[in-house]
Amino acid sequence: MYFKTRKIKGNEYSYAARSVRLPNGEVKSLEIIYKGQPKEELERILADKEKTENLRYVLRNFHADYIFTEEKLKKIEFSKVEYRSVIRKISKVALRDLFDRFTANFTYESNALEGNSLTLKDVLMVMYENTSIKGKDLRETYDTRNSREVVELIVHNKFKIAEKDVLRIHKMLVRDTDINPGYKTVPNYILGRRIQTTPPERVKEDIQGLLNWYEVNIGKIHPLKIAAIFHGKFERIHPFEDGNGRVGRFLINTILVNNRYPPLIIRRSQRISYLHALESFDNGHSELLERFLLARYSDTYSKFFEIYWKYLK
Repeated sequence: MYFKTRKIKGNEYSYAARSVRLPNGEVKSLEIIYKGQPKEELERILADKEKTENLRYVLRNFHADYIFTEEKLKKIEFSKVEYRSVIRKISKVALRDLFDRFTANFTYESNALEGNSLTLKDVLMVMYENTSIKGKDLRETYDTRNSREVVELIVHNKFKIAEKDVLRIHKMLVRDTDINPGYKTVPNYILGRRIQTTPPERVKEDIQGLLNWYEVNIGKIHPLKIAAIFHGKFERIHPFEDGNGRVGRFLINTILVNNRYPPLIIRRSQRISYLHALESFDNGHSELLERFLLARYSDTYSKFFEIYWKYLK
């Protein structure tokens, strides 16, 4: 927030203002007449204006439907603005703590979905005490350390939805394990699902096709809906020998964070619903996966970020 003055018909007026970036990259200045209001009140009014501008843009450019209704889009956009507002205001120490907590929770839940047996306490010890857990497979420790590095780069907006970064994420994830980095060289299968994944010789082509689809549609489809469809398509390609689920979930949050939305967590307790949604996508129906990620976005925001904001006050 900053202040400026303007003369109108010989009278000088003071304004509180803030520049905001709309989803298409356009920068817009929001203003209110300054009459000595407390800073907190000015911040609140400008935040409400920013929410309104974001919602107006979204409703004008992305079609609401029976999943992403106008009411759902309103909640998504308001949470986005609130998230951006809070992380701008909190101290560097609090921001680091917030991202550390998110990284630990996301890493624990995402790895647990793939069968990693480390508890959340174990994950915290591995991540922040640089230790191995006695009696646990050493690969689980490497999975955790590697995932932490990837998530930290995601929340700081260090990846793009580009082939080199998809490959970089996978290489970071499998470092020090017995998994080969890069695209698969032999066919693989998804346990419990009847879908046939992309054969090795076509992986590069299909990944490039998916990335082209993203570039064409990111300005036409809401980013959370894009993330759901992208995830379903990516998991159907299954481009790597191992680590496809985790890389796919990393990419969901890369899409969200790059488009200025808070990231989400898929919890191990939601594994059956998650797999069911992916299977439905395999059968040509994206709705269940869209609903699933919309719910995970809302849950993560209300049960993780909003609770954190509460204790900052």
